[in-house]
Amino acid sequence: MKNKSSPPVPEPLAQPVRIGLFGIGLDTYWPQFAGLKERLEGYVARVAHKLERPGVEIVNLGLVDNPDRAYAAGREFRRADVDLIFLYVTTYALSSTVLPVVRRAKVPVVVLNIVPEPAIDYATFNALGDRTQMTGDWLAYCSACPVPEIANVFQRCGIAFHQITGVLENDPVCWQEVDAWVDAARVAAGMATNRLGLMGHYYGGMLDIYSDVTLQCATFGTHVEILEVDELAALRREVSAAEIAARLMEFDEVFEVQADCPAEDLAEAARTAVALDRLVADHRLGSLAYYYKGTGMAENEAALASIILGTSQLTGRGIPVAGEYEVKNVQAMKIMDLFGAGGSFTEYYAMDFTDDVVLMGHDGPGHIAIAQGKTKVRPLKVYHGKVGRGVSVEMAVKHGPVTLLSVVEQPGGKLALLCAQAESVPGPILEIGNTNSRYRFPCGARAFVQHWNAAGPAHHCAVGLGHLADKLEKLGCLLGIETIRVC
Repeated sequence: MKNKSSPPVPEPLAQPVRIGLFGIGLDTYWPQFAGLKERLEGYVARVAHKLERPGVEIVNLGLVDNPDRAYAAGREFRRADVDLIFLYVTTYALSSTVLPVVRRAKVPVVVLNIVPEPAIDYATFNALGDRTQMTGDWLAYCSACPVPEIANVFQRCGIAFHQITGVLENDPVCWQEVDAWVDAARVAAGMATNRLGLMGHYYGGMLDIYSDVTLQCATFGTHVEILEVDELAALRREVSAAEIAARLMEFDEVFEVQADCPAEDLAEAARTAVALDRLVADHRLGSLAYYYKGTGMAENEAALASIILGTSQLTGRGIPVAGEYEVKNVQAMKIMDLFGAGGSFTEYYAMDFTDDVVLMGHDGPGHIAIAQGKTKVRPLKVYHGKVGRGVSVEMAVKHGPVTLLSVVEQPGGKLALLCAQAESVPGPILEIGNTNSRYRFPCGARAFVQHWNAAGPAHHCAVGLGHLADKLEKLGCLLGIETIRVC
């Protein structure tokens, strides 16, 4: 979900997610059954090939078939700094061959209980005649056999694990699950290397958005960079007339600028947009949350009053920006964007019981890359509840499947992910110069609102394209936090 109109803003150097893979077997079998080891190694190679994709580095240790090799494999995964391990059960193997690998690596593990074919060809198998050959052939289909043993040992050792059961080829359900785990691992790794800028202060009295920033760092691995509004104001002084003119031309390309927008307000927005890009580049930010009154400080007030177009462009380029200093929600926005779904700042606007939809949106930045049509720019004489006036964006999220996500700070110092799947549907919206969409939920508007509120989220959330609840649940597992799914 990238807006290609603006030049790229440097982000933190993206590290590939490292996926560990190993198959298991029993070395006692190799001299007994000719060709079995090579056959199983071929299956592991096929799984490794299926895991390959851009931004993913596969650390394939092949077959681990005895305790000594298991201890060495655990150290190899540790040195490689893998983010997730796929344990491919190719045949029966002793649990003592598995435990040292996973225990040493200390990362989440997904057990692949995957057979080479949907079923054994019984007639061909029974016609082999040679029972040694028959047993060797059977062992190549024996992946389900040791899984209870492995699960038992993992459970008794306090090792969390996850399972996928299926077929090596032509099993889309199985491989969609694998893909979802890889995507979740990629997002977890992206959050761990993200640099979040915090500029200004909380919106006074909005108690639900106050957040334990240390808890955010501990849970996601995010680095937080504390910024001053003064820096943005100073950067605005350095923007040239030529840069302002170029950005105004870009605004005309990216947005649908309404005719009643004052030229001076657009110029101020262009100046701030250029300065924002420099701020983000200087601090290598991957996301930003801000709020500042700026009362009595003309430069600061001008910077914040003119910030909406530039922050919308950043959000559209994968650097989400949240207003009202909403730390938890900019994390949710970043998660959605890393999944490739976008992540636009939103909240309840109103309920429409006639059409059974919830109207949701927000003032300030919108994710213009997921807009239904071109995002409009409108002039506002007042920013409701905030200092200043100027130009703002008005957009609806693309019609079709969407997911809402909130990062919830729970009692007892724990975070949770709260999500709901819905449809963005056409219909009348409020043309007030804000983001605004109509969402229909499978459980109905009334039930959605009640169940969502019952989880105790802040009043903001992120919305992105597609139905992602399954991937968000896997991300929660990788992070060791609860995922609450409303619908």
